[in-house]
Amino acid sequence: MELAAKIMTGLVALEHLYILYLEMFAWETLGKKTFKGSLPDELFKPTRVMAANQGLYNGFLAAGLIWSFTITDPQWSEKVAVFFLSCVAIAGIYGAFTASKKIFYTQALPALLALLFTLLAGIGN
Repeated sequence: MELAAKIMTGLVALEHLYILYLEMFAWETLGKKTFKGSLPDELFKPTRVMAANQGLYNGFLAAGLIWSFTITDPQWSEKVAVFFLSCVAIAGIYGAFTASKKIFYTQALPALLALLFTLLAGIGN
């Protein structure tokens, strides 16, 4: 169970590093392709700074998850992972309600699964 928790947490961290890249550095190119239909093409340039700010926050989430891998105390590592996975899950659920239901499946669900595996792996420690 611990291995599944680490793999899922790592995947969530990688996803948020990708979102950081997409929103901070590729908003007007890859972002335009990724969000085709969600935002008119002419709005990508004027929303570039806003998207970069959002990307930075996604980077902080990824950094927290990666940090959890570097902590040697198992209980502390688990608590840090639980906190950041909860942040990702809550942000994904909020995004699903306010922006697109797809966000639940792409961001919240992987975080919730990683959170579940992390909590199950920690039981009995």
